[in-house]
Amino acid sequence: MIDDSAPLTLADVGTSAGAALGVPGMADRLGLGQARHVIVCLIDGLGWQALQESATLAPHLFALSGRSILAAFPTTTPVGLASLGTGLLAGGHGMVGASFELPDLGEVLTPLHWGHHPLPIAVQPEPTVFELADRAGVRVTTLSPSAYASSGLTGAVLRGAEYIGVADIDDRAVALARILVSSDPSFTYVYWPELDRVGHEYGPGSVQWRDALVRVDALVERLLATLVPGSVLVITSDHGMVECPPELRIRLEDDARLSQGVRRWAGEPRARHVYVQPGAAGDVCSTWRSILDGRVDVMTREEVIDSDLMGPVDDALKERIGDLVALPRGRAMLSSTVDATVSGLLGQHGGLTPEEMLIPALVHGA
Repeated sequence: MIDDSAPLTLADVGTSAGAALGVPGMADRLGLGQARHVIVCLIDGLGWQALQESATLAPHLFALSGRSILAAFPTTTPVGLASLGTGLLAGGHGMVGASFELPDLGEVLTPLHWGHHPLPIAVQPEPTVFELADRAGVRVTTLSPSAYASSGLTGAVLRGAEYIGVADIDDRAVALARILVSSDPSFTYVYWPELDRVGHEYGPGSVQWRDALVRVDALVERLLATLVPGSVLVITSDHGMVECPPELRIRLEDDARLSQGVRRWAGEPRARHVYVQPGAAGDVCSTWRSILDGRVDVMTREEVIDSDLMGPVDDALKERIGDLVALPRGRAMLSSTVDATVSGLLGQHGGLTPEEMLIPALVHGA
């Protein structure tokens, strides 16, 4: 049963699109209404607050109606794409972070670098929104860079769509126009990765980020011009971003006490999963809370589950969550040699700040 009182999240976007196209069992919580064609465009890394601060750079985005909704937690791309693709939060689809342990295999999965092992459908067996729409007679298409077509993440959380590799704005607009020529119902997913990459390297709000936002607006302008009567365009994102200056970086390897009783840590600098030795959870938790007090919130797995941050957590998936989950406050981060490249980036996400959690859900109907 759908809880109409629950906050709107990214998990509601794909199912709202399906409901607008008449796919059984889906609820239109975004209020899209009935449509012949629905296009969901996800701009990676576009936070609601950063967008509000850059209104003059994105006039076409600001001309759309809509509001902010919540990203899926942890606020990172694999979790967000999984929630869009399945209509579930992390506790239901099992993509619980930027990297996380698969207890059955005893290894860490990093979904953005996932090939063919382990099998995507084994890691995430729930039917996707795309699969359900396809079964209902809707033409489902993904317009995204060719490099992601055969990735494990695509196979796990976005399977069920025809994948068309695209490189730039024109490619996306031309491919969408060819889909919308048909009178058959269609659900098209458009992915744009550039803003996230620029924000990571130069920081959200930087000159480079602002230039990238102008290109996002140019994409939106082209998509709007392509729409035909009966079309609905939804612009959303997977997460926002914060800038983490060097002086606020806490390097996990610099304090040996943080490694005592710990088997491994995963996740990312703004949301660390900590997996501990058997029987050591209590001691490790106390140590981490003592050392990181005031800078990092350290939650036990049970506290994460009880908080509902990941939605209802399937019992079969709960051990993918760290014995502890460490969430830096403000603009702090927990860097590590296990992901040195990511830890060296200026822009970060994964946490619970409004900059990371609030994302757009902007709508235009033709």
